[in-house]
Amino acid sequence: MSLSSVRWRQSKGVISVDVQVGDTVTLRKPHPCGGYVWEVMRIGADIGLKCHGCGRRVMLTRREFNKRLKKLTPRKPG
Repeated sequence: MSLSSVRWRQSKGVISVDVQVGDTVTLRKPHPCGGYVWEVMRIGADIGLKCHGCGRRVMLTRREFNKRLKKLTPRKPG
């Protein structure tokens, strides 16, 4: 799913992507292990991500997450 078809929401003048726990995202810069693909583990003030390459977990602010996001793949229902 490209960013043009992603659901965006606006709150208090800030535009952000509507992500859910379990979604898979591709970021613009690679992780040091070489992986670009991450799984969303936590949603809150920060976004918790887990690298598919090495399993490392990181936290990004929503602002940083929105800047780095390249592609969003929603989780499969069920």
